[in-house]
Amino acid sequence: MNDMTPPLKSPRILVVGDVMLDRYWFGDVSRISPEAPVPVVRVERREERLGGAANVARNAVALGARAGLLGVVGKDEAGNVVENLLTELHINSFLNRDAAISTIIKLRVIGRQQQLLRIDFEAPPSDTVLRDKLTQYNALVPDYDVIVLSDYAKGSLVNVAQMIEAGRRLGKCILVDPKGEDFARYKGASILTPNKSELRHIVGSWKSEDELTAKAQNLRASLDLEALLLTRSEEGMTLYTADDVLHTPTVAREVYDVSGAGDTVIATLAVMLGAGKPLPEAVAIANRAGGIVVGKLGTATVTKEELFG
Repeated sequence: MNDMTPPLKSPRILVVGDVMLDRYWFGDVSRISPEAPVPVVRVERREERLGGAANVARNAVALGARAGLLGVVGKDEAGNVVENLLTELHINSFLNRDAAISTIIKLRVIGRQQQLLRIDFEAPPSDTVLRDKLTQYNALVPDYDVIVLSDYAKGSLVNVAQMIEAGRRLGKCILVDPKGEDFARYKGASILTPNKSELRHIVGSWKSEDELTAKAQNLRASLDLEALLLTRSEEGMTLYTADDVLHTPTVAREVYDVSGAGDTVIATLAVMLGAGKPLPEAVAIANRAGGIVVGKLGTATVTKEELFG
């Protein structure tokens, strides 16, 4: 039985991956445009939040961890905003500023509490900056308890195989939120946290729970993982290890917005494992955190008070 007690230790979490700025424009919708059959949003309020890998770090500090963030942003206004937000939240910034690219921005237009439109601005980082980042990663890894590799397939983690190898040599716990066509590059990580669509993309579809278990366990073994944690939205989560299959049902609550839920889950898992919680208990707490955050608008965080009362 999981007692859901808060951790005593404040672990050190290094988050590496695709750093983004989430911008929200909130407004009133009262008419349809005469130019096209689309709503006209009169913007009344704007918000800026850390997104992507930066949202993972944000979630980690919200739970009391000490977090560092390694990633790439542009030498632009949005990159300055990201740096300022990291400073405000006391996240150690190890950002590389790449003059050749623009900072990744996801702009969401919200009317009447509904997302009407999302506009993405993105470009992959340059080879020189990625080489510098790998060198910096190798210097930082010894100082952290848990490494989280947050892959949004935007180009910041092309060296992920070398990063996993370096972390493994030092005996670090390495969690990966995976993306893309090829999971072989994540071989040797401690735990992978795909969602259903990401897993289906790699192993194909399944018709039964037994077939899913067989495919998930084959993938876990072939990638030399300690565990594979499948996040299943309304179906909860399933943890696959060499010894067991542990299913954690979803925490029943209204789903308002799923954006950033995977960030919250992997950040919570990292903090709990870094604080010494056993894996099954860490998964149960991460599942609870994911259930709380989907009840909030946009990329959000969960506090220790919300998790543990």
